[in-house]
Amino acid sequence: MFDNLSQRLNTVFKKLKSHGTLSEEDINQALREVRLALLEADVNYKVVKDFIKRIKERALGQEVMESLTPGQQVVKIVHEELIDLLGQHNQNINLAGRQPAVIVLVGLQGSGKTTTAGKLARWLRKKKGRKPYLVPADVYRPAAIEQLTTLARQLGCPVFESTTDMMPVDIARQAVKKAELLGLDTVIIDTAGRLHVDEPLMAELKQIKEAVEPQEILLVADAMTGQDAVNIAGAFDKELDITGVVLTKMEGDARGGAALSIQAVTGKPIKFVGVGEKLSALEPFHPDRIAGRILGMGDMLTLIEKAQDTMDQQKALELREKLKKNEFTLEDFRDQLRQVRKMGSLEQILSMIPGLNKMPKKMKGMMPDERELVKIEAIINSMTPLERRKYQIINASRRKRIAKGSGTTVQDVNQLLKNYAEMNKMLKKLGKGKLRGLPRGLFSF
Repeated sequence: MFDNLSQRLNTVFKKLKSHGTLSEEDINQALREVRLALLEADVNYKVVKDFIKRIKERALGQEVMESLTPGQQVVKIVHEELIDLLGQHNQNINLAGRQPAVIVLVGLQGSGKTTTAGKLARWLRKKKGRKPYLVPADVYRPAAIEQLTTLARQLGCPVFESTTDMMPVDIARQAVKKAELLGLDTVIIDTAGRLHVDEPLMAELKQIKEAVEPQEILLVADAMTGQDAVNIAGAFDKELDITGVVLTKMEGDARGGAALSIQAVTGKPIKFVGVGEKLSALEPFHPDRIAGRILGMGDMLTLIEKAQDTMDQQKALELREKLKKNEFTLEDFRDQLRQVRKMGSLEQILSMIPGLNKMPKKMKGMMPDERELVKIEAIINSMTPLERRKYQIINASRRKRIAKGSGTTVQDVNQLLKNYAEMNKMLKKLGKGKLRGLPRGLFSF
């Protein structure tokens, strides 16, 4: 979501780095462009003003003006100030105190609360070893209870049996007691939303807060709404004293203003970000990593964590042995594509690799389309097991059959086989010793 901002800032810093020395006018000009880039990214005006002021004070000091690499020093200062703006460090979710721990999700209708409840339950179980209990307390929105119940079923997670004739505060109170009886340690309450902040909504949420005394009240806000998300966060914080924010739809085309403004305006941290539709698409918010992405430094830590979370280590070891023996088949190729796609969209993955967001737009356009990956998998699935293992036997008639079965063209099949053959040649040249540097389970095709 920070693509445009990253491009603008990197253009500014490229100019700065080209100077052997920096004058006060050089710095002022650069900061004017940074200010404009932030405002265009929909960052709060006051936040931008204070941010630029802090950078200017430091940039005109000794650490830059007397440096042998002044341009690099300015980038370093911007990086540090961005981290400070975003909240300095990741704020862990609070599960201490009375058990079961209670987390209440609040927000406007359509912000993604129900899906976030499912994502959070999965994350807590997988990363923290918790036993979550999902509680649908939205009795107003059609099918809200059914939606959370369906998500719970997908996760294999227990869910409180709410009905639309129950009062939300009673649902919350009874669910906490039931969780205690069942030996479940974390209650996640999905509350109702409205199209706007209003008194009845806040009164209901206050009743729930008083009844269950939650450790966390997390506001779920749509990052696509920009400054509206910041205003909404302020309104909810004033009434409920929220403990943190979950920003959803961070994978979209939002300009990033909400992420860069919420902490500074409300004083409440962003704890998680939603980066896709899948239940696995929830990430803890790390200010230093986000600042790195914005400035084109990448985010290898998150990429590694994603790989560890999605890659089958046993399969990775088996594949490693196959590569050493030159036995890498089309089935292996398909399996690796599936593993990579589990990590998220290619755009998300590439944005975490240092320097790739600085690539010219023309080169970015050469990156494989997500639909191409679907097409590749369909072609391989249309082959027989023998054809996947010995692609050399795929003659003209087989190619026609494969194309028909996968809904593609013979040219598509030919292109895949050609690319696969070239890749196999490259793997042969690597040799056994040179495979040691490859990360387990992560292979580029």
